[in-house]
Amino acid sequence: MLFASPYKSAISLFCLLLICVFTSPNVTKADDSTLWEALKSGDHFVLLRHALAPGFGDPTTVDLSDCSTQRNLSEEGRQQSRKIGEMFRANGISDAVVLTSQWCRCRETANLMGIGKVEDMTSLNSFFQRRENQARQLNELEQWHLNANLDRPTVLVTHQVVITGLTDYFPSSGEIVFVKQSPSNDLQVVGTIDTL
Repeated sequence: MLFASPYKSAISLFCLLLICVFTSPNVTKADDSTLWEALKSGDHFVLLRHALAPGFGDPTTVDLSDCSTQRNLSEEGRQQSRKIGEMFRANGISDAVVLTSQWCRCRETANLMGIGKVEDMTSLNSFFQRRENQARQLNELEQWHLNANLDRPTVLVTHQVVITGLTDYFPSSGEIVFVKQSPSNDLQVVGTIDTL
């Protein structure tokens, strides 16, 4: 279901895809076991795009406290969320710090993973249709990662626009993006795992 006007949505999607094709960094395909070990090392964390939620955009009248006003996970997205949680547990991570966007599709992804208490983090919210919030939210997230205690594996469940804004990487639904803070305080994508 398309919530935004079809013409505006099509142009926005086309422009976003062009930007991602020409600006996405080359992400080396690391061995999955290396990525999981890095997540447990104390200086990495995961950015996770919410699982499959059919459609594009959300209505302009979205209410974060009412899931019926938002695009939500499909049954396939729910199964994908559980599979992601199983992947974490199979790699020795069953008690993680899990921070999530307040949008229902992110909260549901985080809860269905079942790898830790889920807490809201407003700076992870989508700014796809609220570009005026982009600079503030990305700045808040940059400050967070500079000060975060990563003694426990940490997972941030969010949206494509947030992940792309932080890393220049365009993730698919449910893609696990492993990130390390580089010496220059930038975020460095060290590898990804596609869960589709």
